[in-house]
Amino acid sequence: MDMYLALPYIIIFLFGVNVGSFLNVCICRIPKGESIVTTPSHCVSCGKQLKWYELIPLFSWLALRGKCGGCGSVISAQYPLIEAVNGILWAVVFHCTGFSIETIFFCLMTSALIVLSVIDSRTFEIPQGINIFILVLGIIHTILNLNNLIDYFIGFFAVSGILFVIFVLTAGGGIGGGDIKLMAVCGLLLGWKLIVLAFFIGCIIGSIIHLAKMYLFKAKNVLAMGPYLSVGIFISALWGDGLINWYLSFLNL
Repeated sequence: MDMYLALPYIIIFLFGVNVGSFLNVCICRIPKGESIVTTPSHCVSCGKQLKWYELIPLFSWLALRGKCGGCGSVISAQYPLIEAVNGILWAVVFHCTGFSIETIFFCLMTSALIVLSVIDSRTFEIPQGINIFILVLGIIHTILNLNNLIDYFIGFFAVSGILFVIFVLTAGGGIGGGDIKLMAVCGLLLGWKLIVLAFFIGCIIGSIIHLAKMYLFKAKNVLAMGPYLSVGIFISALWGDGLINWYLSFLNL
């Protein structure tokens, strides 16, 4: 019986791991302006085109001992890490949302957030294409939930509108344009309550971690907000309603 209960999680994890392999392609190629569809997978050092058995997620990296089969150069541990993280997070989403349409939306959103988080942490830019992808998810999700249209419509502007005012007043020095768009499209997907909560969670986590990095590692005071906002969005999407209800019940006491 336990095996039957675990089987859906195993399947979701394996799907997530395979999608994670594609996420690595996006992470490596999008900042370079390379195609993520037409260009065959290859070693970034020697350009050797990878064979099918070198593309098996997780296992290929382990079998090759983290080195290219052609030139012997080290293959970044990012590849199996992203694959594993995506698989694990997909399983977490499934655990929280079960067999529902929300699982599909939140799994796809999670994968997009992983890509933009890694790219933003390296380049301080959130790819336009990732925000457009989440926007499409938000539009489809809203169409399927027209009874909550006002909630999602307000969610599009709830945080992004305030951030846009900050952007204008500081001439772009206070917040990045990509962050504004991210909170807009995710607000359309989650609704205004959850996106406001996501913003607060992201800011708190970002402040704590970056202050620690500044103190311990002498990091600069400029930070990429995308990864922290993404964590807030993920937490809010899965546990936001429970957190809000807990907070409201706490106030009533």
